[in-house]
Amino acid sequence: KLADDMFETMYDAPGIGLAGIQVAVPQRIITMDLAKKEKEGEANPRVFINPEIIGASSEMSVYEEGCLSIPEYYEEIERPAKVRIRYTDLDGKVHEEDADGLFATCIQHEIDHLNGVLFVDYLSKLKRDRVFKKFDKAAKRTG
Repeated sequence: KLADDMFETMYDAPGIGLAGIQVAVPQRIITMDLAKKEKEGEANPRVFINPEIIGASSEMSVYEEGCLSIPEYYEEIERPAKVRIRYTDLDGKVHEEDADGLFATCIQHEIDHLNGVLFVDYLSKLKRDRVFKKFDKAAKRTG
């Protein structure tokens, strides 16, 4: 039920990944569906419970990231190009999986949320301050 609610929120946003904490659920759960972003068409919803990164490549890649928590703001972020993750599925089975490309970027982004980190935390202090100033102004306008 929780995962279904998270998928509904994620698809409505629209987004490709959502961490429990983003919907005020203090559980280590992530929903993700990269199909639309990768233009594969058919939905491929995935759930990761208690996900953790257990290995990362020294090779880095840069993707433009956005976030449902910081609407309409995108920035290029450098992260490890490949990661190995361990997680539990909805049936309670533990998996280890290698991730690369968009999957690697997205899973790192969502695990960061579970650890209290936003993608803007990777920006320079100057850029980060600009982002927060912009959102403070927007919040004051909307009351």
